[in-house]
Amino acid sequence: MSKKETEKRTYSIEFRADDGDGRKVSGYAAIYSSTSNELWGFEEIIERGAFDNADLSDVRALFNHDPNQILARTSSGTMKLESDETGLRYEFDMPDTTLGRDLLTMMKRGDISQSSFAFTIKDDEWEEREGALPLRHIRQIDRVYDVSPVTYPAYEKTSVTARSFDAFKDKQAQAAANDDIELETEIFILNNE
Repeated sequence: MSKKETEKRTYSIEFRADDGDGRKVSGYAAIYSSTSNELWGFEEIIERGAFDNADLSDVRALFNHDPNQILARTSSGTMKLESDETGLRYEFDMPDTTLGRDLLTMMKRGDISQSSFAFTIKDDEWEEREGALPLRHIRQIDRVYDVSPVTYPAYEKTSVTARSFDAFKDKQAQAAANDDIELETEIFILNNE
């Protein structure tokens, strides 16, 4: 795994099992240009094309991001993954295993209806907004590790997110401090004239 910390995001996206043999599952792991819910004091948007140069060579479909519950894999040819105009779309045939049969039943009943993905970021940018939470623009995904049907939208705080957000806040504080120093200098010069 990369030295970068892996982040996970969950989206309330419709999962579909097709009507053919009833085993094909497709959905979106991520949606472009859609503002997330509040994440640990900020919101984020995945910019259109963020997956265009991402490493998608060995992505797993897992249940609840659990590596012991594998459903499909791009490197084995059992899962298709593509970036389209909506976001990151995936499709696989549910395996004929105990896990696969149980999960397919829960999805058809509507008990499992959300999707998530685990990833690292290559390029992002922070935007300070007056009267609103800071907004993180994810411009380029570095690598996708898994796409997962999930029970809960489990936003797991990772250290890279915390470091990135803290760096953004530090930069804002530094800019504010520099403005205060410049203002104090101007006042001192005016008072001494």
